[in-house]
Amino acid sequence: MITLVNRDFVVDASIEIAWAHFGKIEQWPSWARHIKDVKLMPPGDICPTSAGSLKLTNGIESEFRVTEFQLHQNWKWRGPFLWMRIDYDHRFESLENSKTKFTWIIEGEGIGALTIGRVFAWQYQRNLDKAIPLLQQEMSSL
Repeated sequence: MITLVNRDFVVDASIEIAWAHFGKIEQWPSWARHIKDVKLMPPGDICPTSAGSLKLTNGIESEFRVTEFQLHQNWKWRGPFLWMRIDYDHRFESLENSKTKFTWIIEGEGIGALTIGRVFAWQYQRNLDKAIPLLQQEMSSL
């Protein structure tokens, strides 16, 4: 697997609040404007058996299944993109003064990971550039 994205940022919320808010995947379109709709099974908060799909505003639909789940530490899900397998790791780290550091690591493997994967990563970073400030603002009001 090659690392396509490795992004850190801090939110003004305790790890418990950050985990609870971010774990409501179906509400992500409120801050991730590139996501049109989210389906999660079972519905509700993310859990070790979660699977679902994200429909993007450009019409692309991305399916995922949780492959790793450690409460208040991280969850990882896996999904396909064209001929690649993509792992999305969402990590949480408690900081002092009721802040939480998020680290998002996206890794890819398969045909096109070194070429198409770079284009995927570029677009994903652009989406994060817009989404992260909105998520930070949303979490600071909790």
